[in-house]
Amino acid sequence: MRATQLHLVTYRNDPADAEVLSHRLMARAGYIHKLSAGLYVYGPLLWRTLKKVQDIVREELDGIGGLEVQLPILQDQALWEKSGRWDLYQASRTMLSTQDRKGTTYGLAPTAEEVVTDYAGATIKSYKQLPVSLYQIHTKFRDEIRPRFGLMRVKEFLMKDGYSFDADEAGLDARYEAFRGAYVRIFQRCGLEAFGVDADPGDIGGSGSMEFMVAADAGEDAILIEESSGYAANVEKAESRIAPSPSEGDAARPMRREHTPDIRTVEQLEGFFPEISADRMVKTVLCKAVHIDSEQPWAVLIRGDQEVNEVKLRNHTGGLGIKMLTDTEIESLTGAKPGFAGPVGLPEAFEIVADHSVRGMVNLLCGANTTDEHCLDVNLGRDCPMPTFADVRTARAGEPGPRNGDPLIERRGIEVGHIFKLGTKYSAAMGATFTDPNGKPQPLVMGCYGIGVSRVAAAAVEQQSDDLGIRWPVPIAPFEVVVACLSVKDEELVAAAEGLYAQFREAGIDVLYDDRKMGAGAKMKDLELMGFPFLVYVGRSWKQDGQAEVRDRPAGEKTLIAKDEVFETIARSVRSQRRGLLPE
Repeated sequence: MRATQLHLVTYRNDPADAEVLSHRLMARAGYIHKLSAGLYVYGPLLWRTLKKVQDIVREELDGIGGLEVQLPILQDQALWEKSGRWDLYQASRTMLSTQDRKGTTYGLAPTAEEVVTDYAGATIKSYKQLPVSLYQIHTKFRDEIRPRFGLMRVKEFLMKDGYSFDADEAGLDARYEAFRGAYVRIFQRCGLEAFGVDADPGDIGGSGSMEFMVAADAGEDAILIEESSGYAANVEKAESRIAPSPSEGDAARPMRREHTPDIRTVEQLEGFFPEISADRMVKTVLCKAVHIDSEQPWAVLIRGDQEVNEVKLRNHTGGLGIKMLTDTEIESLTGAKPGFAGPVGLPEAFEIVADHSVRGMVNLLCGANTTDEHCLDVNLGRDCPMPTFADVRTARAGEPGPRNGDPLIERRGIEVGHIFKLGTKYSAAMGATFTDPNGKPQPLVMGCYGIGVSRVAAAAVEQQSDDLGIRWPVPIAPFEVVVACLSVKDEELVAAAEGLYAQFREAGIDVLYDDRKMGAGAKMKDLELMGFPFLVYVGRSWKQDGQAEVRDRPAGEKTLIAKDEVFETIARSVRSQRRGLLPE
């Protein structure tokens, strides 16, 4: 294609609301145009990239037996009520909804478990039809609280969602592993450094869950990795080991109260009681679990040197979310000002859970539920009821990993894919059954597999860019090679550039010929900003020295190549990089 036939638009300045690199560069390079918060036009260049990502996804999923379908974006409220998720999504305000002229309410699909389960239940009748794997690449909608970060957090996006149906858990395990392997290859073929991590399933539910992250310093997600064992998990899910409290093994002493005027925090308590370290204290975090039609107060006991993980806590409580109690609510429920809550004499309104870090502690220090007072030498089960124990602690870098005990390291990542073992959560609720070999109806055993296609493009920019602009990996670049004539008035240079362009086209290289009438410097800056992998400049060096100036954007290298070697050299490099990061 010729640049004069392609709608190329670039800008000098970053968008005023751009907070991350991908948003800045994609907007400046004309890949995206913002209509309103969370809504973007995909420009011609970005659409070429997105089609290449989709092609890779299709090839890999077709290769493991996936069948492509297209499911409706408008989804009937009644269908979601069958699964029990309509009220859940309305309460969290995740789903956008609308009504038709007859007053029927529809949701704009944030995901498609209900629709695909309904379809499978209607069309799969016997175990002889299983397994079945279906997928689609389609638009999704989510009412983000705060759309931001360009294509990272939007209201409308392009997503691949896939679903597997099996007769039993063993079949699901096999399908899950097939999809996991396909995901690894997809991201490798896209030329991205990505890795799978244990993750929280969130609103989708189910048992096994793995996120796929593109490594990027600006990633929203923190990943904790124990390299020696291969363990990796999102910080929302990660586990670690910690040394036991020094209090373990001590003989129990009688509980006593101490006046602690305006001493509220762990740091203040360490100063007030210098002989008692934070790992001998128990913090009581007061919050409430928000359910569809109610709110339940919770008291969370955790060692003084540790922090509560709200995602783990939400999962334990079964709530839609967790909200910290306000100062007014704390005083109303406990009778004490904030900073003095504890398990001794805690009102019955609270459900209580203690983190495993508290298990085994004796003679602990905690709040007394009386303003300006703390209790010392408290022993759980003696001075207050023994709580339920659960993992509600945030694991931290440097702590021993859960498998080998080696220190965890932290990396940042951008979530681009997520796979789940759903089991029979949706099929049982919606009556999607098949007949087993004994002629009995059984619920379909399901898996769910998502890839944020538009997010993959943004994540690639976050991972691979430099001071000059984007650096697309060859497999997903809008064009693999650009031939640019730096002086369109020079007939000799035009003819040379045209000849190279023709050679690349005939060889099946995805090439753009930049024939725009603009200054050489401005043209070069444009092309570097837009991130095409190989830039072949036909200009002064061509005439004077018989050489083309070539820029390898992924490698960040500039070279001069003899004009009779340019085509073979570049074509060979392109073909070798089309594999992405697949191992040889």
